[in-house]
Amino acid sequence: MTNALAGHPPLVRPPLARRLLAEALGSLLLAALVVGSGIAAQQLSPGQVGLQLVENAAATAAGLYAIILMVGPVSGAHLNPVVTAVDAAFGGLPWRDAAAYLPAQAAGCCGGAILANLMFDGPAVSISTHHRASGAHLLAEVVATAGLILLIFSLTRTARAERAPAAVGAYIGAAYWFTSSTSFANPAISLGRMLSDTFAGIAPASVPPFAAAQVVGGLVGYCLVRVLYPLASAGR
Repeated sequence: MTNALAGHPPLVRPPLARRLLAEALGSLLLAALVVGSGIAAQQLSPGQVGLQLVENAAATAAGLYAIILMVGPVSGAHLNPVVTAVDAAFGGLPWRDAAAYLPAQAAGCCGGAILANLMFDGPAVSISTHHRASGAHLLAEVVATAGLILLIFSLTRTARAERAPAAVGAYIGAAYWFTSSTSFANPAISLGRMLSDTFAGIAPASVPPFAAAQVVGGLVGYCLVRVLYPLASAGR
């Protein structure tokens, strides 16, 4: 199995059911982390948006590092349909398996947002009213997603995949600040965050353009990897 975030492929690929469970669980924890830390920041630092973003970004960066370490050895810790699609395009994952990863990731992110709402004594589902899909936000999502793909696959193609958990956590934490969209960079997390009308939420009308921008960013990242690392091995 070629794991985008977990290093060189082991001789035996874990059963698909186990990998799907790992992707669903990791995605659930990711969404609970992002939404839950956003709610906590909103409650602990009312009216201080900059401080709320610091708290949300720091928790996400640290938690993402831990989640990748947790599920990476099983499924590769994609937790993101764009990462899965690019891994399949590079031959690291069969397309049939990739197609099965996507609903697991989406269901996990939706479940994680609901779990976060309940942990903070809110309604299980509260549809977000936070509209984000301006031109600047969409450009930011292209940039954030392209950078994430380039980071992940530059590491795997240069035999540095063991550094991916820390690197991805650091990149997403930084991208909260250098992108106007706060770097969703993930269609599944965009879908999940729609279900929480809190600091980390996104309005349903903003989700399709965000997802489209993320797909474009994935294509840009894929092309950049091919140009910058044309002769490197991707574990094939």
